[in-house]
Amino acid sequence: MTRAFVFPGQGAQAIGMGRELAETYPEAKAVFDEVDAALGEKLSSLIWEGDAEALTLTQNAQPALMATSLAALRALEVEGVGVDTASFVAGHSLGEYSALAAAGSLSIGDTATLLRTRGEAMQKAVPVGVGAMAAILGLDFATAQAVATEAAENEVCQAANDNDPAQVVVSGHKGAVERAIEIAKDKGARRAVMLPVSAPFHCALMQPAADVMAEALAQVTIDAPKVPLVANVRAEAVTDPDTIRRLLIEQVTGSVRWRESVSWMAAQGVDEIWEIGAGKALIGMVRRIDKSVATMNMGTPDEVRAAVNSL
Repeated sequence: MTRAFVFPGQGAQAIGMGRELAETYPEAKAVFDEVDAALGEKLSSLIWEGDAEALTLTQNAQPALMATSLAALRALEVEGVGVDTASFVAGHSLGEYSALAAAGSLSIGDTATLLRTRGEAMQKAVPVGVGAMAAILGLDFATAQAVATEAAENEVCQAANDNDPAQVVVSGHKGAVERAIEIAKDKGARRAVMLPVSAPFHCALMQPAADVMAEALAQVTIDAPKVPLVANVRAEAVTDPDTIRRLLIEQVTGSVRWRESVSWMAAQGVDEIWEIGAGKALIGMVRRIDKSVATMNMGTPDEVRAAVNSL
């Protein structure tokens, strides 16, 4: 089997995630300790026994999901399966940072502080209520993109996430996104619904956050990943640290090309994708993109052992 490890994005967070991993594997617990130390607060307490609304805040959800993913990876390593058993790593939006930490490009401490900065910058980029995001179900990407262009009317409306063959997320000014919902329905979308998000991610309105990230990323060391990263904005593998730095900045305003990324990996011979961390959203998308790719997810000790035993 040719394997890829993928790392979830925002929306996968849940109170209690990763706790069992930390209780079972000291190496997993050490990841949460390292993230707490980097941020100067007990984020782990919020993750395991905090308030769901507080965890959902972008600046908390992003480092929390990364910590849970890296804890799961450490558990896998204890069981004898390291990142070097994968041919590629990839992550959905913030998951790209988790993927880079997993591949040794970024330290866990730097990744935690970058994601805290990213979360705060994305939240501040657009005043609450000005922007919105909507999921369009049942239209292909080209049609959804045309919907966004038509809906813009001198405002911002872009295809933000190309998730799978029947799910595209659009992002931009609230009025434009509302228009996109109506146009999508007229064009035969199965459903078009507003998403409960606090900001319009992955569109031009996020430029202030991209500027903040350019500054923050200039301060950290990025090493060549041990395993090539399939980048969100390119939908193909990259390994050059300067290119990775540039793409992480572009990613803030650019589309997450997930469908193309999975198809590209499959075309390179990947026939097994493991989702490392909280939730099962990505493997659901993978199944809709390419049914021939086997999937597993690991967010608990039982799932980690099941994956290892399957080898």
